[in-house]
Amino acid sequence: MLKQPPVVKENDLSLLVDLYELAMAQAYWSEGMDQTAVFSLFFRELPAHRNFVLACGQQNVAQVVEGLRFTDEHIEQLDSLDRFQPDFLEWLRSFHFSGSIHAVAEGTPLFPQEPLLEIEGPIAEVQLLESLVMNYVHLESVLASKAVRVRFAAGDRPVVDFGMRRTHGVDAAHRGVRAYRLAGLAGTSNVLAGLDFNMPVKGTMAHSFVQSCDSEMDAFRTYARLYPGTTLLVDTYDTVNAVRNIIQWLKEDTDASIGGIRLDSGDLAGEAVQCRRLLDDAGFTDVKIMASGGLDEYEIEEIVSTDVPIDGFGVGTAIASSKDGAALELAFKLTEYASLPRMKNSPGKQSFPGRKQVYRQLGTDGFINRDILAGREEVFDGESLLKPVMKDGRIIEGAIPSLDDQVAVAKQRTQTLPAQFRSLKPVKENPVVISDFLRALQRDTLEKISNR
Repeated sequence: MLKQPPVVKENDLSLLVDLYELAMAQAYWSEGMDQTAVFSLFFRELPAHRNFVLACGQQNVAQVVEGLRFTDEHIEQLDSLDRFQPDFLEWLRSFHFSGSIHAVAEGTPLFPQEPLLEIEGPIAEVQLLESLVMNYVHLESVLASKAVRVRFAAGDRPVVDFGMRRTHGVDAAHRGVRAYRLAGLAGTSNVLAGLDFNMPVKGTMAHSFVQSCDSEMDAFRTYARLYPGTTLLVDTYDTVNAVRNIIQWLKEDTDASIGGIRLDSGDLAGEAVQCRRLLDDAGFTDVKIMASGGLDEYEIEEIVSTDVPIDGFGVGTAIASSKDGAALELAFKLTEYASLPRMKNSPGKQSFPGRKQVYRQLGTDGFINRDILAGREEVFDGESLLKPVMKDGRIIEGAIPSLDDQVAVAKQRTQTLPAQFRSLKPVKENPVVISDFLRALQRDTLEKISNR
């Protein structure tokens, strides 16, 4: 048994908070501030290389929130910090979240200022959730937003996640696969996550197996015998020569069967053209060509746009680290307390007060025409994106669909994105319209703040 487990244990998640959240909770508690607060999770700006964010994790985090408890051991640990009053620690001992959560569906494309979720409840309870909720939603949204770009670039050619070894920690490697599935990837090399999230587990072979055998062809024959229909890695020594040898072997041994070859280095486009020609000329037109090796959406777009004969892609680092957009500036801000609107007015960080709703309006062509960011009680045409998933601290029955249903919804919603937002090129257009009510509420709230 490891003294320090490699991941946070589920029953320790209640301590996965920033210290100031516990300190503020004690301040609220000590001052008798227990009225209902509304906090909104949103982002003000898109990362430089994103035209939208694929929101993921915001519904499922309700399952985490529902089970949060402080154990006797947790209370003892907090007591050792010498910062908390005994009566407050007793309040924590009996803690369970009693509020509600509204969230958009998993895999929903969102734009600046649109809430991914809103949490309502006694202010100390909601404040304790801040960092945990932000961490949970941030991870999956960042990874899904990168993965869906890669999928768009690949068109109808499948993309498989090869990124486990390059993700930032085992939690990201595991939960990232759920995000990749919502983004529409075709499979993953990650066995545990693939099994947990019902995603096809795929893989080929490593260079080390080829290197460890007496010859490259010995490696190929052994692998094909063990795994009929497998994909062979052909770039360990000389790609074109390896393909020629495979062709000769397949002609001589009619019982042998492979499904494809994988290119992992060099001039992928040039070698794919050569290999395709060799395979087709020999009559092996059904043998697929897969490419990997440091690919990202830009390289894949180039391959697809020039009709290079590559049938699928394995992508690792680019997706797993989301290296060109590794952070999303999520904000978790108080927008209402004690039935009064609240807002922040810091330079560049002004927020909209009040409970909110987002109405998505599609054009006659089925693509997003505009989104209206409105007050919760306002009514506009279109689909209301924020739906209740938790009430009185309990998940609403049927409010969180199965993962298969979430994937279907995510596919449908990404298909409503207009071409300019699916493009890899940045767009200046923002489809979000702020309602007159929200603008007036912001103006009136700001005036009251200024007069205090």
